Amino acid sequence: MVTELRQWFNSHFTKEKYEAYLAELNSQHEGAIVFRVAETPIFMDKAFTHKIIAACESIVDVIVQPNFGAITKNAVPEEFRLPNNSQYSDFIAFDFGICENEKGELEPQLIEMQGFPTLFAYQIWHDEITRKHFNIPDNYSAYLNGFNKDSYTALLKKIIVGDANIEEVVLLEIFPEQQKTRIDFFNTEDYIGVKSVCLTNLIKEGNQLYYLNYGVKTLIKRIYNRIIFEELQQQTPEVQAFGKILFEDLDVEWVPHPKWFYKISKYTLPFLNHPYIPKTTFLDEISVIPADLENYVLKPLFSFAGQGVIIDVTEEDITAIKDPHNWILQRKVKYADVIQTPDGFAKAEVRIFYFWEKGAARPVATNNLARLSKGKMIGVRYNMDKEWVGGTLAYFEQ
Repeated sequence: MVTELRQWFNSHFTKEKYEAYLAELNSQHEGAIVFRVAETPIFMDKAFTHKIIAACESIVDVIVQPNFGAITKNAVPEEFRLPNNSQYSDFIAFDFGICENEKGELEPQLIEMQGFPTLFAYQIWHDEITRKHFNIPDNYSAYLNGFNKDSYTALLKKIIVGDANIEEVVLLEIFPEQQKTRIDFFNTEDYIGVKSVCLTNLIKEGNQLYYLNYGVKTLIKRIYNRIIFEELQQQTPEVQAFGKILFEDLDVEWVPHPKWFYKISKYTLPFLNHPYIPKTTFLDEISVIPADLENYVLKPLFSFAGQGVIIDVTEEDITAIKDPHNWILQRKVKYADVIQTPDGFAKAEVRIFYFWEKGAARPVATNNLARLSKGKMIGVRYNMDKEWVGGTLAYFEQ
């Protein structure tokens, strides 16, 4: 996106350099990175960075409104309502496509958001190794708002651990060693000191939870939650039985509380109004189906990893839906062919991390991850057997 840097990077790229880069990325936890890592980062100038952050801040303005709880009161499905609510989401992530407007100009467009953690710890390592192998200019940073590796790691640890002892905090997931994001779980222990624990290994006594820490039964005071409850529903009855524990009135704090996965999500999109946020409407509030459905995308409110999304919408698709209150119709955006690569252009999506420290009036932008694609949709499953695609990160001009 910064022409001079793109030309410089591409001209200095070699297959050998990329292979050395991957080798060191994998050196800490061999085999843990199971997604494709792209050959290049993204470079963003100050003007484009400002556009993305302005859009993020407009969404934060809505989230911090006193009525946000009221307008999202129906966001959490009844079967996923847990006790021990929190007043804010410790973590928020905003996904933006790098798009082309009607004038052919590049601009960010919000694709999705989530009140849920992402690869926060892995991106510390990712940035460090990317800088080492690709000589990123000093006036470009993966961090935002003046954060660096040390200050970012310190804030991440402060939010996850809180006032608890480090051994009283666990990263909770379903079979963490099998998850595609497991590299982040390893890195969370590396940088923060918090271990990942499988849901099935929880020990419940009264309203207290414990786990075995090197064979020692240890009290859990805080849960760094990585469980997606739709995924829990797809597990065996035995695993789902363990999940029922989480719905009891436990003496634990959630980081973040699972309700934020739903409240700050596709459900929030219809309440937003900004030039870099495509118009979105709850399907049950549409009285007349648009004539230009080719310009829309149909999304289920409650799904993950892009499942159920209908890109090429027809009127039959809409009329066939039996629960329109659980769907949104979103104005389609045009991803730009923006990243020049040796075998054509790639599309790009950037996820901005926001951290919300206890006592702060609002969350703050801290870091990012990015993805490159040459498929119809962003994501690994749509880019099989392609090069210069996959997970990466953006570097912002300072």
